[in-house]
Amino acid sequence: MARLRVAVDIGGTFTDICILDQTSGLIRIEKTASTPDPIDGVMSGLEKAAVDLSDVVLFSHGTTVATNALITRRLPLTAMVCTQGFRDVIEIRRANKEDLWDVYKDVARPYVPRRHRLTVPERVDAAGQIVTPLDEDAAREVGRVLAKRGVAAVAVCFMNAYMNGANERRMKVILTEMLPGVPVSTSSEVLPEIFEHERFSTTVVNAALSPVVVDYTRRLSDRLHGAGYAGDLLLLHTGGGVMTAAGVADYAGRLAGSGIAAGAIASRHIASQCGFANSIGLDMGGTSCDVSLAYEGQSRVTKDWHIEFGYPIRFPSIEVMTIGAGGGSLAWIDEAGSLRNGPQSAGANPGPACYGRGNTVPTNSDANMVLGRLGGGLAGGSVKLDGALAHEAVRTGVAAHFGLSVEEAADAILRVANANMADAVRLISISRGYDPRDFALVAFGGAGALHGVAIARELSIPVVIVPPNPGITSAMGCLLVDVQHDLAESYLRPAADADPAEIEAAFRRLEHEAAERLAHESVAAADIVMQRTVDMMYQGQWRSLAVPAPSPIGDMDSLIAAFHAQHAREYNFRRDDAPVGLFRLNLKAIGTVPKAELATHPMTGHVPPPMATRRVWFAETGGAETPVYWRPDIGAGATLRGPAIIEQLDSTTVVPPGTVATVDARLNIILRAEG
Repeated sequence: MARLRVAVDIGGTFTDICILDQTSGLIRIEKTASTPDPIDGVMSGLEKAAVDLSDVVLFSHGTTVATNALITRRLPLTAMVCTQGFRDVIEIRRANKEDLWDVYKDVARPYVPRRHRLTVPERVDAAGQIVTPLDEDAAREVGRVLAKRGVAAVAVCFMNAYMNGANERRMKVILTEMLPGVPVSTSSEVLPEIFEHERFSTTVVNAALSPVVVDYTRRLSDRLHGAGYAGDLLLLHTGGGVMTAAGVADYAGRLAGSGIAAGAIASRHIASQCGFANSIGLDMGGTSCDVSLAYEGQSRVTKDWHIEFGYPIRFPSIEVMTIGAGGGSLAWIDEAGSLRNGPQSAGANPGPACYGRGNTVPTNSDANMVLGRLGGGLAGGSVKLDGALAHEAVRTGVAAHFGLSVEEAADAILRVANANMADAVRLISISRGYDPRDFALVAFGGAGALHGVAIARELSIPVVIVPPNPGITSAMGCLLVDVQHDLAESYLRPAADADPAEIEAAFRRLEHEAAERLAHESVAAADIVMQRTVDMMYQGQWRSLAVPAPSPIGDMDSLIAAFHAQHAREYNFRRDDAPVGLFRLNLKAIGTVPKAELATHPMTGHVPPPMATRRVWFAETGGAETPVYWRPDIGAGATLRGPAIIEQLDSTTVVPPGTVATVDARLNIILRAEG
């Protein structure tokens, strides 16, 4: 019987392969260089890891293909069909700017240029009544023009279609007849919500990405099946679930943030296994740092996100805050003479100065090397590091300017980087009404364990967790998710006037549609879980909160009370006398996927002798000879007191003075302040 579960996470530099043996619960990892065609890197990594695909029961994948297509604008020719008079909605946007004070910075151009935004006569009023039926002669003329132009995808975006999508559906039928094989996305199917710019923008992204993602999934599926894999290819989407190739065809836009969601899922799961329902994930790689939060075992979800400012994507997404802070982030001095860190990065090529590829500007990796926290190589020695080059970059780039020793300058570089990351944690926690002192910090990614304790100290976070394989934690997250769809229906009513029976009927319609989608993806009825929420706000506001709703809906009083309580926690105030409005009904439909348990290990408490010692510099103690341990040799139940350095294939953990590190039964390192 097939026994392996494989997850793949593709980064700009490395492709990470995580292989879980569901019989033993043991994990092994492999890293290989990413390739111009990501599929070649995937197959190369599987071959390097000696994975027999006929022995794989589940293959899950987080991909940046959709994200990169939007960032680079390498998109197929996409057209948009709009209600007459509304072709410029996606260009007018909200008339806001990313930087309010920079009058010269323009918002990026729309994904669909104006000449490819065509209109037809039709009109639906705000109540959903058809005022003007679709002009089918005009619709067919639009189809003729688009066929002549050779468009690869079409977005149909009609005004008020969220209330009644009949005209959009008819337009789709006509376009499908006249443009065989061309995917057509309608706003009433993709995002049936009020606010036309957000709905149109999301539909355009969904349409533009469909040919890209469908081609990618088809080619990857063919390669996997040709090598012996017999199951479905599962792709991680922004909401924290996976989709099959069948679902991707209709909702390609859900993959626009696929790559960053896996780390948030994994950090939440790891913290839960360690006994912490509240956790903050710190995923620090070579270029950026992704920060996420889970409260009472649930990740925060947002619908306010984008790849490029001005073009929102309103699919539900795990909330992840990304800043330019990674191992390759550059230290620089601004015009006022202050030390800065990032967001500029040396990237993978040329990389930090210590890589010896020509960069002379100091980075966080160079600072860590000067302080002795990094040794002579990364990735098991496949990347060699030159300490002399790191020393010279820090000396000339920072130390000489401020009159500091090289060690003091390196420490200053890391303090600025840590402050930037601590600010990101504050934004996702304190500014949302959460106290970081009530959370555990899960530090992962290639560089997260180097900085985790320093950031925790900055924020008074009591516990830092370093997973067994920090560098491939995001890949592991792909193994911990279920098939998931998010459906919604607008419901604009004062809560006092809402009819519970009407709301229940609407939820039943959504549940029926969800069950059909999951059945199409071969999910058994016994494995389906439905979770309801209602978006509510104080009347007069337009920002809402998602309040969990019971099944069936009994009365409105319990929902209103739950909204007041949630508003008090989120914003620190409540107005029980203020009227409450309902905005939208949401359904999360989950098709549960069996998950193998990760292996536990006997608590031997074994602490091996250090494999080496080296001089490591800490601000509290200065430089001192510090033991360096090889992590795979440390047994479950072991206790180490700082200062110490723990190295492994994919990361390095710093245990500063005054910190105690213990290893649990699943080989997570738990770091706490001594005493």
